[in-house]
Amino acid sequence: MKKIIALSAVLVMGALGMACGDNGAANANAKVANALNSAANAANAAANAAANAANQAQTAANTVSNAVSNAANAMHPANAPAANAPAANANANHK
Repeated sequence: MKKIIALSAVLVMGALGMACGDNGAANANAKVANALNSAANAANAAANAAANAANQAQTAANTVSNAVSNAANAMHPANAPAANAPAANANANHK
């Protein structure tokens, strides 16, 4: 009789363990899904960092371009002939 009670107790504990225990396959799948999500998040972070760096480089290039254009525009009047200036020798032979 003791053997039957002991065997029944073992079977009940086994059934409880199967009913309440964790499912190893589901946990493995969840871990794989979490790893894939982490990898996707890391890839997105890297892409965002690259886009940010590209935007900063473009901003710097635009700043340099604007500075060069402003310098060229500032030099233009100095290099241009005076609009309605008389010729330098206009009255040189006037009597």
